[in-house]
Amino acid sequence: MINRRTYQNAAALGIAGFALLLTMSAAFAFSASFAWCSGSPSFALTDVPPGTARLQFAMTDLNVPSFHHGGGTVAYSGQPAVPCGAFASGFTGPSPPAGQVHTYQFTVKALGPNGAVLATTTTRRKFPE
Repeated sequence: MINRRTYQNAAALGIAGFALLLTMSAAFAFSASFAWCSGSPSFALTDVPPGTARLQFAMTDLNVPSFHHGGGTVAYSGQPAVPCGAFASGFTGPSPPAGQVHTYQFTVKALGPNGAVLATTTTRRKFPE
């Protein structure tokens, strides 16, 4: 939510500053969470920016960030969730060595129709839980 002080600060910065503050306030609201399941995880989405046409997901094992787990891109038309198995290919699920628990992070980008990044968020979860 943009308050009076934000408007005053934006006025001091001019139109470009106001546009930047609007973009930043929308980017901070975007969030996602996920649950492990067979195939790619399911995702719950909140405050996806208007104009989003696709969501791009990339998973990183924070314990072994050099291992490429991939992710996927899905079409977005206002749905509040992405179901299990939505990534058709290019995704390798969590695979820590036996007896270890790793933390996995998804970076989620909201992409406009032209591919421009409208907002980015991250979400983390351990595996196994």
